[in-house]
Amino acid sequence: MPYVVRVDMTGKRVWTESCPQDWAQLGGRALTSTIVATEVPPGADPLGPSNRLVLAPGLLAGTALSSSGRLSVGGKSPLTAGIKEANAGGTAGHKLAQHGIKAVVVEGAAEPGECWVLVVGDEARLQPAPQLAGLGVYETLSTLRDTFGERSAAVCIGPAGELRMRGAAVAVSDLGFRPRFAARGGLGALMGSRGLKAVVVLDGSGDAHGGGSQEFAQLARSFNQALLSDPKTGQVYPKYGTASIVRAVDACGALPTNNFSRGQCEAVEELSGERMADLIAERGGEGKTGIPCMPRCVIRCGNVFPDGRGRMLVSNLQYETIALLGSNCGMGNLDAVARLNYLCNDLGLDTIETGAALAVVMEAGALPFGHVQEAAALIGGLARGEAAARLVASGAAVAGAAYGVARVPVARGQAMPGYDPRAMKGNGVTYATSPMGADHTAGNAFGSRGRVNQLLAEGQVELSRDLQITAMIIDTLGLCLFARPPLVANPGLAADLLRALYRWQVTPEELGDLALSVLRLERGFNERAEPGVQWDRLPEYFYREALPPYGVVFDIDESAMAEVWR
Repeated sequence: MPYVVRVDMTGKRVWTESCPQDWAQLGGRALTSTIVATEVPPGADPLGPSNRLVLAPGLLAGTALSSSGRLSVGGKSPLTAGIKEANAGGTAGHKLAQHGIKAVVVEGAAEPGECWVLVVGDEARLQPAPQLAGLGVYETLSTLRDTFGERSAAVCIGPAGELRMRGAAVAVSDLGFRPRFAARGGLGALMGSRGLKAVVVLDGSGDAHGGGSQEFAQLARSFNQALLSDPKTGQVYPKYGTASIVRAVDACGALPTNNFSRGQCEAVEELSGERMADLIAERGGEGKTGIPCMPRCVIRCGNVFPDGRGRMLVSNLQYETIALLGSNCGMGNLDAVARLNYLCNDLGLDTIETGAALAVVMEAGALPFGHVQEAAALIGGLARGEAAARLVASGAAVAGAAYGVARVPVARGQAMPGYDPRAMKGNGVTYATSPMGADHTAGNAFGSRGRVNQLLAEGQVELSRDLQITAMIIDTLGLCLFARPPLVANPGLAADLLRALYRWQVTPEELGDLALSVLRLERGFNERAEPGVQWDRLPEYFYREALPPYGVVFDIDESAMAEVWR
């Protein structure tokens, strides 16, 4: 039977509970958001003891289905002040499911300066870990691997989380014990505010699903083969990773450049996925493409980007990082981006939030665009407690207020990812209306350019609504967003998988209704958390500043966006 691990950091108690019946058919984001909405007072201090940190695998975790092991991390966000879920690949989601763990729920807070590790497996325990205090993510993961074995999985934070910086992310170990990040919303700061440095999931031999059924096994084989046969997931992503879209977003005029002042970048070829693949091949050594981050993933979009001598510079170099730390900060080559990426990873910072904040500081004239040495020195100052680094690590909104900058690309206090909403208007609707704030994973319109012209206002509200519902279903299942093609081709497939695995009688319509109900639950929590806040709107300059090269503004009526979740 699935169960929930409960942790009280104040009293240093760990116990388990049977999974409530109301949660039985929830997983991933649907479960983290339901727990937060049920147990956290909307007005709670995000860094106070009344908040909850929730870890939950998706409904399909622990199976042979490709790309199904993403881990959802939830809580009330220190960055947006609303309900938040961020998810990551890696091995922790699968291993939690192997143990039959539906969720890990952490409440309370240790004394300031304390550092603890939660170990879960057949039993769960808290143990002090003063030796990990202040360590970067890479050294933390290395130490945990050496202590608990290569077959364990780890969820941890870096110094940014321990310092409670609003741009702090949560790292999850992948198959090579490299970090993947549940990056958005400052949930690393929430984890740090508990006094919790890491959660280790021991290797499990159990099968939470009793081997599934022959029908599920066949569906999984067909699903995996469909991903291998699709040109994007079978060929493009293994070679170029998510960076495969750099040139396409630039062609759309939506690539954030020099603090969202332009939609195209002169250095786009040097920042492209094609250039990245060429450099990895030329430099050899530790450089690799086609790396899976989780068991049984056939998409294999990960990479190790090496320096000129073939040594790992960073893993994994992705589109959003290239857009926000690269073109948005005026960086003209991948080596510069990779250097900043490594620093952010080791400190445990969201590269999207950090890149947006850096560009705001650059616009203020406190840092030159395109100068990697100065940018690296500023970010690195966080470990030394430098004030400017703390401002950047606190996010773009805080940096903008401190430096008096008018152009600050945020929605609900969270930095926008790598799609300018003036030229990718469906994403603008998502940024404005999603309970998650500016988060492309909550409903990304980039892949729907054939359905709706991304430069025009018509159809964008309906498109965003559909995409947000689809994203909720995918996050609830624990699937990677790149695993969408078979689900899009067969709208009933998700329900078929759940029926074959759990013997639930669920229809596609019921899955859609569940997704919509959780979205409305999240929205209701946020409205109670911040009564009187203006919703469904982007910062004013997006409505009046035309974006080169196509001269477009964000012109979607607020009253139309306000109808999304009614």
